[in-house]
Amino acid sequence: MKLKSIGKTADEIKCLINKYLIETYERYDFVCERAEGNYLYDEKGEAYLDFYGGIAVNSAGSRNPKVIAAAKEQMDDVIHTFNYPFLIPQALLAEKICTTLGFDKIFYQNSGAEANEAMIKMARKYGIENFGPNRYHIISAKDSFHGRTLGALAATGQPHTVCQIGFGPMIPGFTYAEFNNLDDFKAKITEDTIAIMLEPIQGEGGVYPATQGFLTGIRKLCDDNGLLLLLDEIQTGWCRTGKVMAYEHYGIRPDILSMAKAMGGGFPISAICTSEKIAKAFSKGSHGSTYGGNSVCCAAALAQITELLDNDLAGKAAEIGAYFMEKLKTLPHVKTVRGKGLLIGAEFDSPIGAAVKHAALDRKLLVTLIGDRLIRMVPPLTVSKADCDKAYEILEASVEEAAR
Repeated sequence: MKLKSIGKTADEIKCLINKYLIETYERYDFVCERAEGNYLYDEKGEAYLDFYGGIAVNSAGSRNPKVIAAAKEQMDDVIHTFNYPFLIPQALLAEKICTTLGFDKIFYQNSGAEANEAMIKMARKYGIENFGPNRYHIISAKDSFHGRTLGALAATGQPHTVCQIGFGPMIPGFTYAEFNNLDDFKAKITEDTIAIMLEPIQGEGGVYPATQGFLTGIRKLCDDNGLLLLLDEIQTGWCRTGKVMAYEHYGIRPDILSMAKAMGGGFPISAICTSEKIAKAFSKGSHGSTYGGNSVCCAAALAQITELLDNDLAGKAAEIGAYFMEKLKTLPHVKTVRGKGLLIGAEFDSPIGAAVKHAALDRKLLVTLIGDRLIRMVPPLTVSKADCDKAYEILEASVEEAAR
């Protein structure tokens, strides 16, 4: 929608948002009227270089033409029905994902949190049905983030932050261990433990990649103790880190994998993948979703994934990400730069993160903030070195302003 076509001003839209929405977000002071490629455009037509990427969603660029075309074509046939007929887009997308990643089975959901809920439920049911009524305990990592529904929130290792405070008591059955500390995970295993749940790179936790020894050690720990390895690749999946999935960097495979964000190219879709043996835990009627596997979302996701793979955007993420990370290390007041591919965090030596973010916004660059010292960047994987150079120049000026 355009302001002109609906006869409203930008200020009127802001007033409607402020009046009617339950607001849990920090709004930027512009109306996003259009998005294209690597840019958002405000009500005045001014362009914002988008290193937020819809929070790692718009990996093939905003409004990718092939994603739009696939969605429009599907809308002429079926927009939505229920999950009882055989649906063509579901079948084609399932084949694409399972053959690409080497999994037997897939289950569709609508969001990252829902995919993680399904993964948790599947692991619990698998444990209880195969090993006994108490085999449902899951170990996840401190400072992890797995979503905001109650099950995913209970798996999130941030008990003293705003995402958990006030929503207790948390669902029982979860223990937190220190990320990248294999001994701590080993110590937390009990006779009731069925799974270990991890992000290959902690995004909301501060952009901390798993070390090679840690993740290969966790895989062996699971194998030795009859545990399932659950990997949350909601943010890291589909080419973001320089591989199709981040676990490929480590030479391991999970037992259950969750995915969302970049999967749909802007359409709300997510999924879990697993083996045929573990998938049997979900018997008929044991789990479901009205919108999970929506025909338009599946058609869009198939086009999105095809774009990512056919254009080797994983390879581009590796190349451009390495280039940009090296540049960021020369920013004033940068203490460290972390990440893989185009999932990047730049941590400052003092709490100037919020000031940097807002100064960058004033200069038409969109980045996000974690804590008070770290900015996180997850741009479309279609960004160029020239885009990174422009982002660097804006960040350099913004850091200098913030430091003053």
